[in-house]
Amino acid sequence: MRRKILLTVMMTSGWATAQSMPEDFADMTAMLPDAVYDIRYHGSNNFVGMPVDGYLAPKCILQGKAAKALVKVSVAAQAQGYKLKIFDCYRPTQAVAHFMRWAQDLADTATKAAYYPNLSKDKLVGEYIAERSGHSRGATLDLTLMEQDEQGEWVELDMGSPFDMFDVLSNTENPSVTDAQLQNRFTLRTLMEAQGFTNYDMEWWHYSLSPQPYPDTYFNFPVE
Repeated sequence: MRRKILLTVMMTSGWATAQSMPEDFADMTAMLPDAVYDIRYHGSNNFVGMPVDGYLAPKCILQGKAAKALVKVSVAAQAQGYKLKIFDCYRPTQAVAHFMRWAQDLADTATKAAYYPNLSKDKLVGEYIAERSGHSRGATLDLTLMEQDEQGEWVELDMGSPFDMFDVLSNTENPSVTDAQLQNRFTLRTLMEAQGFTNYDMEWWHYSLSPQPYPDTYFNFPVE
């Protein structure tokens, strides 16, 4: 096992400890080059409205078991004419701390219309924004499916709500979406469950490998 080197990094909220990436974690851009990577927290197109702490590169990093399972999901998806689009994978705890600082700043509502139009900001922590995220354990990811349109361009399947929309409309089995949108969500869920991933039923895009390889460990090495 590669020696874990503890580094001290400065964060906007103070000092925190970051680790180097364990050797049983993998960069999915190498293992799964055919996927589309839209790593939202590396840029500003997200509910925080800015790049998030700990995302130094637009990469999807996963623990090895989850990585191998996701490759199998991709193979099965391709057999049905789909491609994976990935929004987030491993998430450092420093990023979660950034989310919490944003959530506690109730005066900053710049992204409300796009991400939580029907909720007040003080209701987001808990069901939608966790103080300790399963993503930090290395085997949880957010994703969707893409298909080719009539012009041959790859486009996202219509899931009835966009990624990271904090609303009951994003609940996987919400009856308010159309039958076609619901079927798209179920197609993603079927592909993921076949390889051992479990859906978080409040967010159609959110999946965790079960059982978790590191059920009690929350990592803080940067995505780079």
